[in-house]
Formats: sequence, structure tokens, C-alpha cells
Amino acid sequence: MIPQDVLLRFTQFKYFFSLLKLFLLKIAERRFTNKTNMKSLTIALIAVMTLSLLAMPLVMAVGQQAGVNSGLSTQNQGTETSLQNQAQVQSGTYANENGQQMQIQAGEGNQVRLQSEGVEANSNMIMTREQAQDKTKLMVHLSNGMNSEVKIMPNTASETALARLGAKCEDRNCTIELKEVGTGNQTRAAYEIKTQKQSKILGLFQAKMQVQAQVDAENGEVIQTKKPWWAFLATESA
Repeated sequence: MIPQDVLLRFTQFKYFFSLLKLFLLKIAERRFTNKTNMKSLTIALIAVMTLSLLAMPLVMAVGQQAGVNSGLSTQNQGTETSLQNQAQVQSGTYANENGQQMQIQAGEGNQVRLQSEGVEANSNMIMTREQAQDKTKLMVHLSNGMNSEVKIMPNTASETALARLGAKCEDRNCTIELKEVGTGNQTRAAYEIKTQKQSKILGLFQAKMQVQAQVDAENGEVIQTKKPWWAFLATESA
């Protein structure tokens, strides 16, 4: 397919040479018998050519804008088609692409509770699902306009985080949240696991240490861990 700007340039030169051809034909026919008529035709020809050259960038700009609008329209149609294949999550039991069972409880607004093998995570992210036969793919919408797939289940994320933190997760002191982390192109969905550990500061004073870790919800990698500033002064126990 020939680019639009090339076609416009071709039209511009074609118009220019058409005017030049007309000018030469008039001379050949000798219809202009005096210098005044010849001078008038020359001025008119120059004026028309100048206006043509000045108007052509405007024509090109309009054509380019039309192309942009056409591209945006196609993109929007593709987005609408993609959204039609997605549905807001509803409460129920589903199987992900790995065959792992997951229970979803949808609450008010965007509140969702995702559970797998007895471990649950809460989320306020916009979550949708794509159904392919008997498998369900979970997607969450990010603030940068992208979507991220939730491939990792809460039990796997919790196990990964606790192994890195060297801690245990008990109901009374452990929370798991599926949330958005990062900014710009680094924005992603992650599980944030928070729990407590028993520790002794300087080996003498008992203290509860708040620890947390973030696990990428798509690939299962540990993004970061956090401990109190005084952790280097303490000995930890699970």
C-alpha cells in the first residue's frame, strides 16, 4: 500500500506539470500576440503554482489527521471487541489455566476475595475474567491503562513470601492483599503479605517485628521485602 504522503506529493507534481504543459501549449498556439498578454499569463501561472504549493501542506495535514482518526477508530474497535470477551468477576468456584481451583467472592464495588487451598487475599482492583472452555483467566486493570493477568494464586504467593521472610502466617496477625504496586511502565499487580515475627532486640528485649513482602501476581517473583529499621539489632524467630 502506497503511503498517503507519497500520493499527495505525486498529486502535487502532477498538478504542477499540468499547469506547465498548459502554459507551453498556449505559447505554441501563439494566441498571445503581445508581451502584455504573455506577461499576464506568466503572472497568473506563478500565482496558481504558489497557491498550490502553499495549500498542499494543509491538504497533507488533513489527510494525516484522517489517517490518525481512522487508526484510533480501529484501535477503539479492537478494545471494544477485547472487552466483550471479558466479564466482571462473579462469586463462584473456577479453575485457572493450570487446573488449580479458586474461589471468588465478589463484594460491593470492586471488592473481591480470592481464595485458593484455604488461603485468601482481598483486593479492590477492577477484576475481570476470560472464559476458555472450562478454564478461567483472571485479569486486573492497572492505572496505566494496561491489564495484568493473575496467574499466581494466594497460597503460592503466601508460601513464597513467608519462605523469603522466614515467618509464619497465622489468621490473627497475617494479611494478604492483591494490589497495584509500582509506577509508569513498572506498574504491576502484586500480593502484599504482612505478618509478625517474634524477635529480641540486642538479645534481651522481646519485640514483635512487622514484616512484609510483595510477590508479583503474574510470575510469582518476590518484588521486595520490608522490615523495621532496627531489624539489624534483633534476632528473629518465626
